[in-house]
Amino acid sequence: MSGLVQTLGHALVALGAVVIGLFGTIGRLTRFAGAALTRMLTPPYYPAQMFEQLLVIGWFSLPVVGLTALFTGSALAQQIYIGGSRFNAASTVPAVTVIGIVRELGPVLGGLMVAGRVASAMAAELGTMRVTEQIDALNTLRTDPMRYLVGPRILAAVLVMPLLVLVSNALGVMGGWLLATQRLGFNSAAYLATTAQYLEADDVISSMVKAAVFGFFIALMGCFHGYHSSGGAAGVGRATTNAVVSAFILILLSNLIITVIVFAT
Repeated sequence: MSGLVQTLGHALVALGAVVIGLFGTIGRLTRFAGAALTRMLTPPYYPAQMFEQLLVIGWFSLPVVGLTALFTGSALAQQIYIGGSRFNAASTVPAVTVIGIVRELGPVLGGLMVAGRVASAMAAELGTMRVTEQIDALNTLRTDPMRYLVGPRILAAVLVMPLLVLVSNALGVMGGWLLATQRLGFNSAAYLATTAQYLEADDVISSMVKAAVFGFFIALMGCFHGYHSSGGAAGVGRATTNAVVSAFILILLSNLIITVIVFAT
């Protein structure tokens, strides 16, 4: 009996350590986000850093985001057609495709693709700067690392992600249109007319809001884990992995929350 009590005690201690560690991480992340936002919105500014990040996050991510959206839109149209044919509802392909792409798949898949590419790169870059003491050197030169390194990355991600998702939505719808007209026998004009009929302003607005939120979380996770990395090359590797995983989780969680709030009725 005493052995069982001792085992339960160890389990509770381990569980408590995990919970305390989780809340400690949330607290550090909240403080980091607050400091980053404060420095991002107050002078001095570093426009060269921000424009560089706009290029890195936006332009260089465009191929992978665009191809992902194009292929996903085509596959979605095919699956909707197959499923709808079972209930004599194949004509719903344009409407369901545009709603699925704009509301969910465009922003979510675009966010995940950018997170896999950008969050890992940010974590690796800042982590390398941390372990090689370059961030400490910035402090020595009286340059705030949060203002110089973190703020421009977060601002650039928030600004450019809606544009990337807008392109993703357009290419996803185009992918569905191409497959439907070239393979499934849909009339092009009728398909586009149905797409325009069922696409509402709220769908586009919610997609842009999601994109901005996703951009914030992507840059925040990349910068947070890279900024606090330690332990040499192995620590940088862990920071990169943690940045991508946490960005994925926050993207999916925030997507659920925004969807429930916006489309609750």
